[in-house]
Amino acid sequence: MPSSVIRNWDYDAAAHRLDITFVSGKRYSYHEVPPRIAQGMRQATSKGGYFNRRVRDHFAFTQH
Repeated sequence: MPSSVIRNWDYDAAAHRLDITFVSGKRYSYHEVPPRIAQGMRQATSKGGYFNRRVRDHFAFTQH
């Protein structure tokens, strides 16, 4: 399902990095994200809601 907040996202399993691009155009990489969190993101009906509950404020990140 498309998100009104997240344009796209990708998970690098080898690096445990979750890359998110928001509809605003801002891009972030979240580090040390476990595979179970990426799997939850994949299955979530609301990507933005899942991101807010499980990713934001839980993992270190870099902004690009």
